[in-house]
Amino acid sequence: MDKSRVFVSMLFFLLMCVAFSVSEATSTTKPAFITTTHPPVHKPCSIQTSCETCLANVSCLWCQANGSCMDYPVSYVIPPASMCKLSQARWGVCWVNFEALIIAMAVICGILLLAISVCCCCCCCCKRRRSSSFDREDEQFARRREEIRQRADERRAERKVKHDEIRKKYGLIPDSDHPYSKFENE
Repeated sequence: MDKSRVFVSMLFFLLMCVAFSVSEATSTTKPAFITTTHPPVHKPCSIQTSCETCLANVSCLWCQANGSCMDYPVSYVIPPASMCKLSQARWGVCWVNFEALIIAMAVICGILLLAISVCCCCCCCCKRRRSSSFDREDEQFARRREEIRQRADERRAERKVKHDEIRKKYGLIPDSDHPYSKFENE
C-alpha cells in the first residue's frame, strides 16, 4: 500500500471520528434551565452483590470465584493471587477476566511497537538507499566524465603530434637533426 492511500485512509478515519463526535454532541438536547446534580455516591465495594453493580465503581474488583466485590489494591498494578486469581478477577467489564485483559493489552501494545519500529526502519532504509543510489550515480557520472576527459586529452595529444609532423615536413618548425634545415644565422 503506498503512502498516499495510507494518508487518505487516515484522513478519512479522522473525518469520520469528527463527524461522529459532532453528531453525538448535537443529538443531546440541553435543558433550558441548569440543574445542579451531585455526583452519585458509590457504596463501599464490600456490600456490592453483583458484578455489574460492583464494577460501576472503578475502584472495585469483582472476584468470580467467590462472588465477592473488593477494593482494587492500588498499591499493586496487578492484583495479587492471594486476593483473587487473575483468571477469576473482573475489572472494568464483567465479560472479560483480568488475565485476558492483560494479554490483550500486551498484544496490542506489542503490535503497535512492532509497527512503529518497522515503519521507522523502512523510512531509514529507504532514505539510506536513496542517498546511496545518488552517491553511486554521482560516482558513475564523475567516472564517465574523467574517461571522456582522458580520451579528449589523448586525441588532443595525437593531433598535436600530427600537426607537428606536418609543420616539420613543410619547414614551419625548425628541426636541428633535419639535413635540409635552414641556417639560423643567415
